[in-house]
Amino acid sequence: MIERKLVMDHSIATEDNLYEQDFCLWIKATAQQLKAGKFNQIDIPNLVEQIESMGRSEKRELKNCLIVLLMNLLKWEYQPEKRSQSWRSTIAEQRICIEGLLEDSPSLQPLILELFDNCYEKACQKAADETGIKLNFFPKESPFSIEEALKLSCFDEVKAEQ
Repeated sequence: MIERKLVMDHSIATEDNLYEQDFCLWIKATAQQLKAGKFNQIDIPNLVEQIESMGRSEKRELKNCLIVLLMNLLKWEYQPEKRSQSWRSTIAEQRICIEGLLEDSPSLQPLILELFDNCYEKACQKAADETGIKLNFFPKESPFSIEEALKLSCFDEVKAEQ
């Protein structure tokens, strides 16, 4: 009943108003229009904005996962006395997150190369803030290659050390 009323209200509102007034209903209406082939009724400018936003969101998520991964790898490497299951779990979680993003969107793969150095710098800053270690203690360039950072089984040799 409520959905029916919303759809009826939708016919009164313009597409632009609907986008501003009820985003979820706008999405539902746009999907219905696409399925029905009613392309002339689709709110193209806002649809384009949302599609572009989704791409930026994927890139932002990849960047955030990479920063957290590198920060925890730095802590693991440079504070061996404080290693914990929590750090290990965070590292594994971020690797799984990145792997999932790359599986869902393989076109993000080249982006890792582009983002890696910048993410490493940010990871150093975050690791320094979190640990109290001076920023200049960390190497200017990542001690981990991209492959090493993303390698899911890196703790095999670490487990043997503990």
